[in-house]
Amino acid sequence: MEHASTVRFSSCRGVAFEIKPHADPFAVVTIDQNRNANFDREGTSSRFRRPWDFLRNPSKVFPSSIQHSMSRASSHFCDLDSDMDDDEEDKDDIFYLEEGGIKEGNEEHSETDEKPILTSSLSKHSEKPQQPPVPKKRPSRLSIILLDQGLFTVYKRLFVLSLSLNVLALVLAATGNFAYARNRAALFSIANILALTLCRSEAFLRIVFYLTVYLLGRSFVPLRIKIAVTSLLQSLGGIHSGCGVSSIAWLIYALVLTLKDRANTSNAIIAVASAILCLLFVTCAAAFPLVRHLHHNVFERIHRFVGWSALGLVWVFIILTISYDPISRSYSDNLGSKLIKTQEFWFTLTITIAILLPWLTVRRVPVDVSSLSGHASLIKFGGGVKSGILGRISPSPLSEWHAFGIISDGKTSHMMLAGAVGDFTKSLVSEPPTHLWVRTVHFAGLPYLVNLYDKVLLVATGSGICVFLSFLMQPSKAEVYLIWVAKGLDDNFGSEIVNRLRDYPHQDRLIVHDTAVLGRPNVSEMTVEASKKFGAQVVIVTSNPEGSRDVVNACKASSVPAFGPIWDS
Repeated sequence: MEHASTVRFSSCRGVAFEIKPHADPFAVVTIDQNRNANFDREGTSSRFRRPWDFLRNPSKVFPSSIQHSMSRASSHFCDLDSDMDDDEEDKDDIFYLEEGGIKEGNEEHSETDEKPILTSSLSKHSEKPQQPPVPKKRPSRLSIILLDQGLFTVYKRLFVLSLSLNVLALVLAATGNFAYARNRAALFSIANILALTLCRSEAFLRIVFYLTVYLLGRSFVPLRIKIAVTSLLQSLGGIHSGCGVSSIAWLIYALVLTLKDRANTSNAIIAVASAILCLLFVTCAAAFPLVRHLHHNVFERIHRFVGWSALGLVWVFIILTISYDPISRSYSDNLGSKLIKTQEFWFTLTITIAILLPWLTVRRVPVDVSSLSGHASLIKFGGGVKSGILGRISPSPLSEWHAFGIISDGKTSHMMLAGAVGDFTKSLVSEPPTHLWVRTVHFAGLPYLVNLYDKVLLVATGSGICVFLSFLMQPSKAEVYLIWVAKGLDDNFGSEIVNRLRDYPHQDRLIVHDTAVLGRPNVSEMTVEASKKFGAQVVIVTSNPEGSRDVVNACKASSVPAFGPIWDS
């Protein structure tokens, strides 16, 4: 039976994921016997146990009849599946009942064979066999990433807020009620460009995240404030986008006013302003969700090179407008004293420094790349890195950059785990490089805010573990608890990764679920139960968009604050 093909892609944070059209991406329906097998002698669910014996010999923990029937790994998580595994999963995705047994794909099982993983409400004595289920229409990637995360997210609220404030100021200026803005419309456009640049400046945000944890990461600070600040910092992309659109609106307004007063300006100023407007429009168009998601490399290069071109023209625009004398219709040579007295100069200088600074830290460094079963690569670098930090690597610094979570003990070295899902990550497996380009100034993201809280539950699927593993290897202010759901831990992730978990001294804080042994769990339900059991103040999840959304929504429905990666975090 044909089945919808697997869609595989990766997030902007370098976490690989897949999406298949399951009605409930995490749920697995099991018979009572299988469900009862998940409880130990004391009546406690085995998913809250931390024995590592099942990694070495699963038969000691789970009966062999259950192992095989539950051996299908999740196709929804950030699993590192080979093409062969994908083909096998496609064949095994649909289960149906026939008289005398269960049929999986082309294999028939008698009643004396292994017990089924799925059951049906139909009796086996029914006159008509159950028809194969019709796969539901797979939601588009864009709808999962954008719409399924909610229409009123903090990101979208910040976008609307920043845009609304600018529109309000623009209306007041146009109606004569805001004279300063009317006379300095170009300055307001540059100010918006400064704001959107700082919202994406990795050096600036590193300072902001550090100060946030240092000032607010104390027990007496109300939890409500910490959650609000986390939401804000995670969704700064909303301000970035809102200010981008607003800068275009202000520049259009400034250009209209200039054209009305054309006698007091020069054609060169009008031409440069028009060119800046066109470049800003192209940059915003390339960042439109549909273009950015489906053609990410195009978006990245347009954003970089067109943005640099616009910045260069802004400098030309400032020099021309300051030096132009409308009375003599000529340009003055005495620019120094005039430049340092204008706000436009200082705003543009700050923008230039913020953009230039990360590029001054780019270095080509030696790396040690090892392949993990051909499904992923482990990239090792020199130098320790603080927990919660992410880094960027590139084979060609002017064309593409890839962000990954960093695994480090904070002492002498650090690692990145890259699933082989794209051209670059596959090349790391097929042709391991000896050197890569890196930005030595790493950046902070959502995981960095773990130390803002006292107790945190971290939830990772597949290669998402790399974002959280450093918290188990380094001293942490927060009490960290971890749920990791992945397929074939030793085979797909290697002993070096798994041993880091085995060596963690607080084994009672770990829940490790190998889908190759235990089948696909209901991660949302597991997370809610674990958060209550551990008394976690907040849950932070790293999964694919659909998985993160389900976990976050389930936690919020149970009054547990939760955060997961968003499309433009």
